[in-house]
Amino acid sequence: MTPAETMAALAREIDTTCRLTGEFVLRSGRTADEYFDKYRFEADPRLLDRVAAHLAPLVPTDTEVLAGLEMGGIPVVTALGRHTGLPCAFVRKTAKPYGTARLAEGTELTRADLEAHRSR
Repeated sequence: MTPAETMAALAREIDTTCRLTGEFVLRSGRTADEYFDKYRFEADPRLLDRVAAHLAPLVPTDTEVLAGLEMGGIPVVTALGRHTGLPCAFVRKTAKPYGTARLAEGTELTRADLEAHRSR
């Protein structure tokens, strides 16, 4: 299989796994008869690993930390970290008000790191 065929097969598998039909209320309040649920590929360890393997070459070589926003970014960043060897940080939408009261868990991030992550 060529790289393009492999990528197309992965895209089809993600689509088959994540595209749902029915009646769905969207965040906007509108309804849709189709919904893409990315949590479904994140919950499948083999599929998530294949996605991460394809994403790994896209990570810039000067990257020092992979950061993912709760909740959906955490599985992707963790899987990507396995393929790149880079440390991971898990960023909350707001700092927790107890314990360490941190905005990010995992590897240490500077405020500049967090701002760069948010601006993407």
